[in-house]
Amino acid sequence: MVDQSGRKRAFNILIVGQSGRLAYEAALFAASMRQSDPEFSGRLYIAEPQPGPLWPNDPTIRDEGLRSLVEELGGNFLPFESRHFGAAYPYGNKIEALFALPENEPFVFFDTDTLVTGEISKVPFDFDRPCASLRREGTWPQIELYGPGYGEIWGALYTKFGLDIDPTIDEGQPEEYWQRYMYFNAGWFFYRCPRIFGQRFLDYALAIRDDPPAELVCQELTPWLDQIALPMVIHSLGGARQTIPAGLLDGSVTCHYRVFPLLYAREDDRVVEVLEAVTAPNRIKKVLKEYEPLKKMVIQRKGHKVRALFDRDHLPRREQMIRNKIKRENLWMR
Repeated sequence: MVDQSGRKRAFNILIVGQSGRLAYEAALFAASMRQSDPEFSGRLYIAEPQPGPLWPNDPTIRDEGLRSLVEELGGNFLPFESRHFGAAYPYGNKIEALFALPENEPFVFFDTDTLVTGEISKVPFDFDRPCASLRREGTWPQIELYGPGYGEIWGALYTKFGLDIDPTIDEGQPEEYWQRYMYFNAGWFFYRCPRIFGQRFLDYALAIRDDPPAELVCQELTPWLDQIALPMVIHSLGGARQTIPAGLLDGSVTCHYRVFPLLYAREDDRVVEVLEAVTAPNRIKKVLKEYEPLKKMVIQRKGHKVRALFDRDHLPRREQMIRNKIKRENLWMR
């Protein structure tokens, strides 16, 4: 690929896989990537947390059929040790897994519940200027009556890490509106070195978890910790709100579907077509059908019942409204 500075750079892709749902999603990610970008020249790593004191049960993928399929599709399993998060905060996997990647090689991380629908190798990443997914709602912070506002809360965090918040502010948004402040979904992010990014991410997340500013006293940190730390990580490493063209990731190239009922409810026809084409080959279908939501939604086509419930040109404003409607029809599953 050629990045925005004109240099040709290969890069690695990282997702996290472990026993249960993430194992099947990892296989689906690998299958969709193989179909949508067969010329990708980097390596796809499936980071796998290893058994240890922070995991009460073995988190590894023990299904040999799944492992074989992932490897056949070009995936490389990458073991890593959980030293700080584990089962108590599994979102921390995306932080700790970064230390297992090859040092000084550009990477792109994706949440495992992502479908590849286009050529990732043609996305013009600027690996010296990281950014992350802007497909999010204003989930954090939750402002309390008489408590600190958005400006005080985010300002306290930037101050804690010796950072200037001013360059991150979107002056086009009104005061005390959540989108005025840089806030990401941690469903994807990238940088030129996983060790540098991972260490900064770990340091900031642990500092927020273990010694939060007083302004966060009313705020829940779980499950938002990774997304709270991420804006400061990106800003501190020379990144910004958006450093790649809009409409590629979370657009024509990838889809962070989260759960299959949401995919069928709100995504474009192209995403549904890719999902159903990717899962159609028998060698893939026979493995993925062991995951009940995928079997029912995709293979048995119950997803089309969900799709018929919604006009995608006039979707409910908030995701919770979509979820509630699906649940009322007894079609919600994960």
